[in-house]
Amino acid sequence: HRSTLQCIRTMDCEYALCSLFVPGDRQVILGTKTGKLQLYDLASGSLMETLDAHDGAVWSIALSPDQRGFVTGGADKCVKFWEFELVTDESSVQKRLSMKHVRLLQLDEDVLCVRYSPNQKLLALSLLDCTVKVFYVDTLKFFLSLYGHKLPVLCMDISYDGTLIATGSADRNVKIWGLDFGDCHRSLFAHDDSVMYLQFVAKSHLFFTAGKDSKIKQWDADKFEHIQTLEGHHKEVWCLALSPNGDYVVSSSHDKSLRLWERTREPLVLEEEREMQREAEYEESVAKEEQPVVAGETQGETGLAGRKTIETIKAAERIMEAIELYREEMAKLKEHEALCKAAGKEVPFSVNPILRAYGNITPSAYVLEVFKKVKSSELEESLLVLPFSYIPDLLRLFNEYIHLGSEVELLCRALLFLLKIHFGQITSNHMLVTVIENLKKTTISRVSEARDVLGFNMAGLQYLKREIEAKDEVTFFADATERFEEKKKKRKKKEKMVLAVL
Repeated sequence: HRSTLQCIRTMDCEYALCSLFVPGDRQVILGTKTGKLQLYDLASGSLMETLDAHDGAVWSIALSPDQRGFVTGGADKCVKFWEFELVTDESSVQKRLSMKHVRLLQLDEDVLCVRYSPNQKLLALSLLDCTVKVFYVDTLKFFLSLYGHKLPVLCMDISYDGTLIATGSADRNVKIWGLDFGDCHRSLFAHDDSVMYLQFVAKSHLFFTAGKDSKIKQWDADKFEHIQTLEGHHKEVWCLALSPNGDYVVSSSHDKSLRLWERTREPLVLEEEREMQREAEYEESVAKEEQPVVAGETQGETGLAGRKTIETIKAAERIMEAIELYREEMAKLKEHEALCKAAGKEVPFSVNPILRAYGNITPSAYVLEVFKKVKSSELEESLLVLPFSYIPDLLRLFNEYIHLGSEVELLCRALLFLLKIHFGQITSNHMLVTVIENLKKTTISRVSEARDVLGFNMAGLQYLKREIEAKDEVTFFADATERFEEKKKKRKKKEKMVLAVL
């Protein structure tokens, strides 16, 4: 429910790929991966009917503008037309809703997306061969072919007046075409990954796109401008739904969340949005340039890795000394266990003075303590200096630490760097195969736990933010505007100072 954000009904179904509300909002139709159409009653949550619609997955479903039927496109290279009808139910006297197949359009490629034009004269189909084909609905004769995308078109929509069609592809581009002659008006680089969903706002040439880069963007199809970016999801955004009046957008993501976006009354100044976006991009590029260079990769002339400094050499020596102490102490422990077995009683064991100074910790815990004391800015350089003879012991220790959940973020960073610089030697060493397999399991599980905790905390902070906003009656937009103006004034002062010096 949109206002309460509560789940109204949960229904068990097959692997669903697309869905459609039947006019009247009393039933819903699902298209499944096995090629079936499932009709559910929303009031009771019961399955009313199942039809074998396609021989492959049902990728797309679209309601006809006259609301008397719908069309489906599937992996069996077919487009099927369906009509709603009332049939007599065997269990009761009353009639119930059903679906009847009326027409078929056979194609040469899998159909990924289907869309009607608002006047129901044209039907647009995106195919696996990266083209979009337009047919007349009444005669099913071919009208237009839109080609230009390098990868298949995953989503598309037609504007309310039927003049424009926008297509989103796995090649990360959105193309805007004229539906009268099939000419491409503009190609826009929309997302950093595949464009998964696209929909026009009602009675306008504005449209929203959702991408695998976890972003939602709004565009103007007349001026070919990017209006705004909605950030909040942590993983791929699979689909969107717009309210009929365009005031609400609902997004669904792989991060297992639904997000409701509401149109506000606040004015949106495009120039300010552009400037803030440029600043964010500049800060991101600066942050990337500061990352150390991995041996064998060229990221610029000022990389830190590969340049030996006194600090990095000292840090590497401390790690080597700790590993050597770990080896000696583990050998002593084995000898001590053998002596105890031979004597049949507990033999006194002398603890290393260094371990005693740390509070009688274990040798492996001592290595972790030394590792934690290496500065974050010097970690990669220190590992780069480390000889490979110490790497096997370090990998085994990493497996032990990550399994216990100790310093997961730090150790994963060091582990990935070691795998980059010693990939060939590690993969060719048969003794390390089991270690790497264990590391893979433990690392994925621990990182998943850390990610879930982070997502939970982020959601909690967002909730607190909304609560503070509501309590203090202060919008964060106003604060952001003030900070933006301060940055602008500082930048102008700097420019004046530079001009004065020149």
